[in-house]
Amino acid sequence: MNERGWYPPSADDIVRLGQEILADLPEPFRTPLRDVPVVVQELAEDEVVKDLGLENPYDLTGLYAGIPVGLHEARESGAQPDMIFLFRQAILAEWCETDVDFNDLVRNVLIHEIAHHFGWSDEDIERVEFG
Repeated sequence: MNERGWYPPSADDIVRLGQEILADLPEPFRTPLRDVPVVVQELAEDEVVKDLGLENPYDLTGLYAGIPVGLHEARESGAQPDMIFLFRQAILAEWCETDVDFNDLVRNVLIHEIAHHFGWSDEDIERVEFG
């Protein structure tokens, strides 16, 4: 807490929350994720935003970068390792704009990116979330 008694969650707070969420996952999911770091950045890099066809970095709360489980044998030598990125400023902005509990919001973003690690498309995830 700061001298005003409240502060927005820091990157370290989000990393700790992400670790708790991962630890609570059922075993069939935990093992394939054990070597996938969760990295918290303030915002997505401009190049990432552009590559995804977005206009605003605040539109991206998380990103899975890597090769989905099941396709790892197709990984090229020297390829970047799998990583999950959470973008703090975008998450904070969404949190301020909604009535969603902060922990639930981070959990939803992280689970969405974990689903990409397992090879699910955005359409697959939407069907499960809203189907």
